[in-house]
Amino acid sequence: MNSTPIIVWFRQDLRLADQRALSAALATGRPVLPLYVLDDAAAGNWQPGAASRWWLHHSLTSLAKDISDLGARIVLRRGDTGVQLAQVAAQTGATAVYCSHCYEPWAAQQETALKETLAPFNIELKRFAGTLLKDPQAIRTKAGDPFKVYTPYWNALNASGAPAQPLPAPKAIKSVRTRIDSGKLADWALLPSRPDWAGGMRDAWQPGEAGAQANLERFLDDALADYSDLRNRPDKTGTSRLSPHLHFGEISPHQCWFASASRAAADGGPSDKGLETFHKELVWREFSYNLLAHWPSLPEQPFRKEFAAFPWSANAQALKAWQRGATGYPMVDAGMRELWHTGWMHNRVRMVAASFLIKHLLIPWQQGEAWFWDTLVDADLASNAASWQWVAGSGADAAPYFRIFNPVTQGETFDAEGCYVRRWVPEIANLPNAYLHAPWTAPPAILSAAGVTLGITYPAPIIDHGFARQRALAGYETVKAANAARTP
Repeated sequence: MNSTPIIVWFRQDLRLADQRALSAALATGRPVLPLYVLDDAAAGNWQPGAASRWWLHHSLTSLAKDISDLGARIVLRRGDTGVQLAQVAAQTGATAVYCSHCYEPWAAQQETALKETLAPFNIELKRFAGTLLKDPQAIRTKAGDPFKVYTPYWNALNASGAPAQPLPAPKAIKSVRTRIDSGKLADWALLPSRPDWAGGMRDAWQPGEAGAQANLERFLDDALADYSDLRNRPDKTGTSRLSPHLHFGEISPHQCWFASASRAAADGGPSDKGLETFHKELVWREFSYNLLAHWPSLPEQPFRKEFAAFPWSANAQALKAWQRGATGYPMVDAGMRELWHTGWMHNRVRMVAASFLIKHLLIPWQQGEAWFWDTLVDADLASNAASWQWVAGSGADAAPYFRIFNPVTQGETFDAEGCYVRRWVPEIANLPNAYLHAPWTAPPAILSAAGVTLGITYPAPIIDHGFARQRALAGYETVKAANAARTP
């Protein structure tokens, strides 16, 4: 029997259940060495942001305990991934590295390079599915091209057959006997210290596989049945909040797909509207990865090239007001403050806040994307880039550019009683509902009774909505004219 060890290289799959690389390694009967490498240089400009690094620390802490409970130990290394894998293989005699396939451009390039790096040492790199429901290369149009529109992609993915069933977690891990040097997580300095700004995130989240499962169960119990109706309501707990767990791979999309289908069947049948809407949201994530895999410039360049001609504005003061939640528009400010405090923002509010930055302030979408990358605990390169381009109108299957969210009507529609705004913008909490989403329209007596002094206790709007809308539409006309000039 082959007793040479297998290195299981953990990446964005920090779990034990439905971890196909780990399951395949254990099925060989060979000793297994779990390994995580923090490669600061590999991702280039897309190294994890501050919120993601906080999450990574706690996710690795959770994973290390789970692996220890199964009789093994995860080895932590920092540095060039190829060098670290070769060193660990040399120390253990390992002849194979098993890992999950990742789809970010830098990760795909890294996998190709590693095959070449490890081959001279007779070390096999074997990749497994599990990050996505379906590989992006497998879902194509009848002409063999990648999809650019979501609905046909959704239909094609459904027609391709059911996703693979999730695999159970192992009951034990046959560990490598050789003692391998491991770094200390604390030495990686992933956590903020001076100042420690992570208190709100600690209160809001439980990183790790157990936290992911708890969040899934909470969603299935409390929100799945009404998901299609409540997912746009930031004042309700109507979303799954699984996005950071999916990003770090603490739960797989397969687990989410089948657990929700099973619950819907038990509660009333698989045609349940909430279930279909949830599955469509999972597939939006897949669609974003499809775009990134086939158009790797998505995070930096407009998908629709004509948008390179858009007349953007450089306004550092307005950008800072947006980042701090001080625009004078309560729905926008509530979202930006929720983001800063918890590392997350409700998706409906993300669209409103993103539209405000792009179309009210004419600040390039890449600057908003960068801020979200640093502050979101679910900062996912594919979803972040695709979503910002969707709002900007420059992406595949994007919202029409002339769809400009009105922050006031969005607040009145989706936070009618003001619960969300009052939570995150407490300085205007005493305003009546009629004026809460547009404080500048309140009579002086009502402002005074609520303890609000515009420009002092709460900002006046930094830009007028009507003016901003007309300016944004004029900018779009510039794009159309430039495109018409280039088109024969």
